Amino acid sequence: MKKRVLGKDLKVSEIGYGAMGLSFASPPFPTKKEAILFLKEAKKKGVTFFDTAEIYGPFKNEEIMGEAFKDCREEVVIATKFGFKYDGDKVIGLDSSRENILRAVEGSLKRLQTNYIDLLYQHRVDPSVPIEEVALVMKELKEQGKIRHWGLSEASATTIKKAHAVFPVTALQSEYSMFWREPEEKILPLLEELKIGFVPFSPLGRGFLTGTIKPGHVFEEGDFRNTIPRFNNPEFLKENMKLVDYLTDIAKQKNTTPAAIAIAWLLAQKDFIVPIPGTKNLDRLDQNLSGSNVTFTKEELQKIKEYLDRIEIMGHRYSEATEKAIDKD
Repeated sequence: MKKRVLGKDLKVSEIGYGAMGLSFASPPFPTKKEAILFLKEAKKKGVTFFDTAEIYGPFKNEEIMGEAFKDCREEVVIATKFGFKYDGDKVIGLDSSRENILRAVEGSLKRLQTNYIDLLYQHRVDPSVPIEEVALVMKELKEQGKIRHWGLSEASATTIKKAHAVFPVTALQSEYSMFWREPEEKILPLLEELKIGFVPFSPLGRGFLTGTIKPGHVFEEGDFRNTIPRFNNPEFLKENMKLVDYLTDIAKQKNTTPAAIAIAWLLAQKDFIVPIPGTKNLDRLDQNLSGSNVTFTKEELQKIKEYLDRIEIMGHRYSEATEKAIDKD
């Protein structure tokens, strides 16, 4: 698989893998053994960039990844995240205090069975802790060799600028897809200016852009999409299907799948974009990775843009409570 560079020098496969669904938010989950084998298979297929987080489980996801790659640590780039406090396994709020960051990093290192983290993200901006203070802790961890790069997730343009001025940010991880294009307005131009990489999560619109979610679809109990208006409102889901129909038409023209088209479109937006689709199905993993082989002409990209600009996506991407907690300018 071709490579891309995040920030100044973090080289990764141009399509990564988001491991959240192996243990969090989207049941049913594979066994630990099955999950480990899946990660190993993804690596065999050319993926070198793997995304996890302390909260995915909590804690279980990092353990799976640590076990999968303990014998080939230098061959993969592992990203994980901090930013929450816990009561046992229960999340009780945001916490980006220095004390909690250090606790999180030590735990992540142990679970990942490694002595360094390639890319450490602040999972969500903590309004009670100035981002400049977080950046200074990241600098300290880099000097100690415990992290090699740091990043932000779902951060506003203002926060990114403040953080980068203190200690250079390598990557931003936020949602971006044909289903959610808000980053195009302020975030993408800023990242290009500052030479910060962009790692879109949910590049397939939480599965919607694959064409496998139809009106009337029933999600598993515990699936976080049950809380999202775009999915739990039948009228919104029905109205948004026009985007999937459009993707399906393009896929037929290019003899591929809607998932591959959605991934290829992201890759075509900027050369510093590295999407991290997640799946538990090897066939779908192949579909996602095949997006690397799909190309568009300038005319095709312009035509797609014009279509996306015309349609209106219905419904929020998060629950109302979660929307309020997102860092915004």
